[in-house]
Amino acid sequence: MQEENLIHQFIERNEEAISESKQRYASYCLAIAQNILTDREDAEECLNDALLAAWNSIPPHRPENLKTYLGKLTREISIDRFRKKNAQKRIPSGFVIPFEELEEMIGRSEVAASVEESELSRRISLFLRSLKEHERNVFIRRYWYCDSVESICARFGFGKSRVLMMLKRTRDRLAGYLKKEGF
Repeated sequence: MQEENLIHQFIERNEEAISESKQRYASYCLAIAQNILTDREDAEECLNDALLAAWNSIPPHRPENLKTYLGKLTREISIDRFRKKNAQKRIPSGFVIPFEELEEMIGRSEVAASVEESELSRRISLFLRSLKEHERNVFIRRYWYCDSVESICARFGFGKSRVLMMLKRTRDRLAGYLKKEGF
């Protein structure tokens, strides 16, 4: 089934849209959730919550890309779950939710309000397209897929210090770019 037909099934309130989406995108969404939560059961619950959120939001929302939309929902739900589970705990210093690294740059209150704005998303996409391919891939693996620095090192064959420096420089350049663009 084509993705457009799948979106149409959501709009038509056909419950098969949920099972087809789960079959098609479960491994993608579970990878995102597990990178954030490190717990398979929690990740599966987040996937189910994301599918429910998609069911409740389509319509009126009509995503251009269902896979990306489900990934975004899974990511948001997983981050919320992580924060709730660890609200009273001390998180090991080596583990920081990657998005929090970006929040430091933009500001927590602005991130919550601005991430949903299509203009910010468009500007970030333009910035990412200007990067060298390996810088863009490292950035996306860290901040979209929430991969650990260690898994990024293994995936690309880079040393830890190189990945950390690449991420820092890219964040700094993104901060400068967004500031210049009025964010």
